[in-house]
Amino acid sequence: MAIFRQQGSRMLAVDLSGDAVRAKNGAMVAYDGEMTFKKMTGGGEGIRGLVTRRVTGEAMAVMEVKGHGTCYFADRATEINLVRLTGEKLHVEASNLLVTEPSLRTGTTFTGLRGASQGNGLFTTTVEGSGQAAIMSDGPAIVLRVSAAYPLTVDPGAYIAHTGRLRQQLQAAIGWRTLVGEGSGESFRIRFEGEGLVYVQPSERVTIGGQL
Repeated sequence: MAIFRQQGSRMLAVDLSGDAVRAKNGAMVAYDGEMTFKKMTGGGEGIRGLVTRRVTGEAMAVMEVKGHGTCYFADRATEINLVRLTGEKLHVEASNLLVTEPSLRTGTTFTGLRGASQGNGLFTTTVEGSGQAAIMSDGPAIVLRVSAAYPLTVDPGAYIAHTGRLRQQLQAAIGWRTLVGEGSGESFRIRFEGEGLVYVQPSERVTIGGQL
């Protein structure tokens, strides 16, 4: 079983004892021991996954890392966040996914206008099963809980990922104050309702609504 250890906030060490993990292609920065690296087709989902991702436009270049020793992963000095799944599904943009255990299944799901508002297309990556995943954020991420009594509204540019039984609704935030230049500048918002967790970063991507 692979052991994930954070080395500071921007590097992940994975201890392997003959097992393997799947990682973002090119994310290895160092390793000790004996390792092999193999590029995988379709985000690790084979030919079917390759076709699906080409159709949906959700790009995901993945490599399998296998061996004995410790492998270190990082990507552009972004912050790394560990997520442990116990049968649930994680929704995350492919560009924010760093490393997963092979016990986790990846796929794609339709996001509709939410994905379009983020400039990431209409589909996003899903990770499902039991095991650990490492996701990246631009700055230290926070995890916000959503419950029936406390729905959550998020800036699309700050959204990273979510788990749980959540319903999403894209809301336009354009009012008369925005039109006259006195609004907050946040053209869209995502409202989450239900039960689950939402990961949010302290940096905002450029979306179709501009710099939110």
